[in-house]
Amino acid sequence: MGRVADRAPYGPAGPYARRLAGRRLVRLLPALVIIGGVVLDLVTPARVTAAPFFAAAPLIAAPFFPLLGVLLVAVASLAAEVALRIHTDTLTTVVSVSELLTVLVVSALALYINGVVRRSGERLASARVIAETAQRAVLPRPAERIGGLRIAARYEAAQEGAFIGGDLFAVQDTPYGVRLVVGDVRGKGLEAVEAVAVIIGSFREAAEQESSLEGVAQRLERSLLREGTGRDGLDVFEGFTTAVLAEIPHGEGIVRLVNRGHPEPLICHGGAVRMLRAQDPALPLGMSELGAWPDRAEQSAYPDGATLLFYTDGLTEARDAHGIFYVPCERLDGRIFQGPDEMLQALIDDVRRHTGGGSQDDMALLAISRPSEGEPERRRTMPIVP
Repeated sequence: MGRVADRAPYGPAGPYARRLAGRRLVRLLPALVIIGGVVLDLVTPARVTAAPFFAAAPLIAAPFFPLLGVLLVAVASLAAEVALRIHTDTLTTVVSVSELLTVLVVSALALYINGVVRRSGERLASARVIAETAQRAVLPRPAERIGGLRIAARYEAAQEGAFIGGDLFAVQDTPYGVRLVVGDVRGKGLEAVEAVAVIIGSFREAAEQESSLEGVAQRLERSLLREGTGRDGLDVFEGFTTAVLAEIPHGEGIVRLVNRGHPEPLICHGGAVRMLRAQDPALPLGMSELGAWPDRAEQSAYPDGATLLFYTDGLTEARDAHGIFYVPCERLDGRIFQGPDEMLQALIDDVRRHTGGGSQDDMALLAISRPSEGEPERRRTMPIVP
C-alpha cells in the first residue's frame, strides 16, 4: 500500500478527534456548571447567588441530551438550589423562593426546547432518508466490475448529511466498450438535480446508440439545451455542465476522452501519475450558443494494471487553513494502491486531513482499474448502491 494509504486515518490531534472531545465536554458541561454553582455559593458571601448557574444547566443540556437526561439535570439543579438554601437556613425567604421559581421555570423551558429539537431531528432524519433514496434513483453507484474493469465511485457532499448535489458519474458497458461520464452541473438545489437526471438519462441512451464518443457528447449537448429552455431566470443564460466522457474499448489498452471544460483525469500506473490534458479544449456542455467546435476524441495508452481517476473540482479546490489547494497529481505521485476503492478512500481521508475536516464543495470521484495480466476476475451480479 502506498504512502497515502499507510497513514493513520485520523490522529489524536485530527479534526475528528477534536470533534469527539468537544462532544464529551458538552456532555459533562451541565454537571460542571452545577458543581461550579455549588462551590461559588459556598465560598462567597450570602448576597452572592449561584441561581444563574442552576438555571443555565438545563438550558445547556436541552439541545444535546435526551428528554430523560434534561429532566435529570433539571432535578439536580433544583436539588442543589434547595440544599444550599437549607444549608444557609434561608429556604423560606422571598429571595430564595424567587430563585427556586426561576430555576423551575427555566427547567420547564429547557424541557420544551428539548422536545422541539427532538421533533426537528426526526424530521431531518426523515428528509435525509428521502434524499438518500432520491440519490440512489438519480445517481446509482456503478457495479464493482463492468466490462472486465474494476470500478469504484464515491460522492462526498460538502455539508454533512447532504446527499444530492450537481456532481455526477455514470458507467455503462456498451457494444463499443465501457463508456463513462463524470460531470459537474453549475449551481445547486433542485435545478442542479434535474440537470443531473437529464444528463445521466441521455448518456445511458446515447452510450448504447452512438457509434462514436463525439456523438455521445453531442447528444448530451442537445439534451441540456432542451432542458435549459424550460428554466427561468439566470440559469437560462448561464446554465452549463462541465463533463469528461471516456470510452475504453474491449480488449484494447487505450482510452478515448472528450473533455468539455472539466478537470483533467489522471492515469496512475506503477506509482507514476500522468494528467490526460485535452489538446483541443472545448466549452462545457450547454454553452454551444456561445460558439461551436467539433468534438474530437483524444486517445491515450491505458496499460494493464493502470488506474484512471476522474473527479470534480471539489477535489482540486479543497484548501487547507493557509489557502493552499489540494493537488491530487502531487499527492498520488509515487503511491500504489491495491485497487480503485482503496485509492478513493485514501484520497478522501487525505482531503479531510488537508482541509481539517472536509471540502467546501461537493466531490465526485470515479476510479477505473484495468486488471493486470493473470489477475483473477471477480464479478458481482448486482450493482452496489450507496
